[in-house]
Amino acid sequence: MYALGIDLGTSSLKALIVDPAGNIQGASSRTYQFDAPCSGYAEQHTDLWWHACRDAVREVLARSGVPALEIKVLGFSGQMHGLVMLDKKQQVIRPAILHCDTRSSGELSKIGDLYAALPPFNPVYTGFLLSSLLWVKEYEPEYYNRIDAVCLPKDFLKFKLCGELCSDFSDASATLAFDIEHFQWSADILNALGIPCSWFPPCVAVDATVGTVTKEAAQETGLAVGTLVVSGGGDQVMQAIGNGAIKSGQATVNIGSSGQVCFQSDKPVANPQRSTNTFCAYSKDTWIVMGATMTAGISFKWYRSLFTGEDYRTLDNEIAILPAGAGGLLFLPYLSGERTPHVNPDLSGAFLGLRLDTGKAHLARAVLEGVAYSLYQCLETCENLGLHTGELIASGGGARSTVWMQILADVFALPIKTTITEEQACLGAAAAAFSGGGVFSSIEEACRSMVHYQSRRREPDPDQHRIYQEFYQHYKEAYRGSSKTLQYLTELGKRHDRNKR
Repeated sequence: MYALGIDLGTSSLKALIVDPAGNIQGASSRTYQFDAPCSGYAEQHTDLWWHACRDAVREVLARSGVPALEIKVLGFSGQMHGLVMLDKKQQVIRPAILHCDTRSSGELSKIGDLYAALPPFNPVYTGFLLSSLLWVKEYEPEYYNRIDAVCLPKDFLKFKLCGELCSDFSDASATLAFDIEHFQWSADILNALGIPCSWFPPCVAVDATVGTVTKEAAQETGLAVGTLVVSGGGDQVMQAIGNGAIKSGQATVNIGSSGQVCFQSDKPVANPQRSTNTFCAYSKDTWIVMGATMTAGISFKWYRSLFTGEDYRTLDNEIAILPAGAGGLLFLPYLSGERTPHVNPDLSGAFLGLRLDTGKAHLARAVLEGVAYSLYQCLETCENLGLHTGELIASGGGARSTVWMQILADVFALPIKTTITEEQACLGAAAAAFSGGGVFSSIEEACRSMVHYQSRRREPDPDQHRIYQEFYQHYKEAYRGSSKTLQYLTELGKRHDRNKR
């Protein structure tokens, strides 16, 4: 008996077959890119997701040798915030608008005025489903007028597999259209904006069974007709499950395309500065509180594609021999704006301290350190809200870099541990699937059985931390001294890009 976990990311889709003890039977993935037709835009065609899902599932079945009939249940993890729009025939109207899209900055005041009267749980930001939907309403009325339903990215894949359109509390709570205290769509917000509540699908817990694999989907994927489908959730919540971090006070640091420092909480946590996010977690009495940086792993991917073709392991070795501080080089990782603590989608990034003797390894190390500083600001912001932890559990692609993990430990002055399984979001999706399928009585029981940790933790070096503290203060000062210029350059670039087009 096995579960299939599917994780729909921004740059890849991953599929994992696992047994109730957490043993991986097979894994597969498909990579892809998002489209950026204009500066600040980030879109993906939903067919890209479905083809990646279909091919990855077929491949993992073949690689594992597990018969499709032995897959008892499947579950999902997915990139959060994105907007998928469907018409009356349940056909996709236009490419999905992603979480890292910043085109809707002009629409934020419409939502912000409404949110000003609500508890300060979340900032109003670009790339969230509601802000993107308002942009479509304003600038693409020919598409907006065709809408019959909206959903989040992983919910579209779920719909393709089982024919049921639904969402879950965790993913829905990250749309700006959801009441996170009462676990329901916010009729007050939607009515005030003139958006039909009927467009939004029903919501359930992340381990709720929502349907079975259809005949059509089975033919395309190789799965068995009637395989149970469990709702799943937003990637941050599913990563937490896959990391075994589900108790109040536990914390994770994730370096995927974007990055997060995330605390588990038994209550929603307000932030008067609105520079963190509080979302629903895996059940109706759990929440997550997190700070987010927009371009974490994708910053390193951008550097590698632009400056060198070397593989990540080779880069790790070159970076490791350099001292902390990258030879006096700082990187501000604002390649797609920034959420925590600046809440500004119009920031741009920068290298500071370039010299004639700056080499490619200095640039690479500065990128890793700059992302670590940004995540450290997320941690500090959460600590200012009364959230504290004695260790962090790391996940995402960045967790595979021993150099990056040691940099994080030294910058944070906290030990960093990782799970044996590298694909924590997939494992979390499988754990929730087993819970929903009745193999376990709860997600807690699933975690106890399925999540296992590496024997070695990355321990912080106090001397390195002192060095990083000095650079970190300059990192913050660099933002304060250049933020207006960085924002102006972004706006100037967008203006000339639009004029050119």
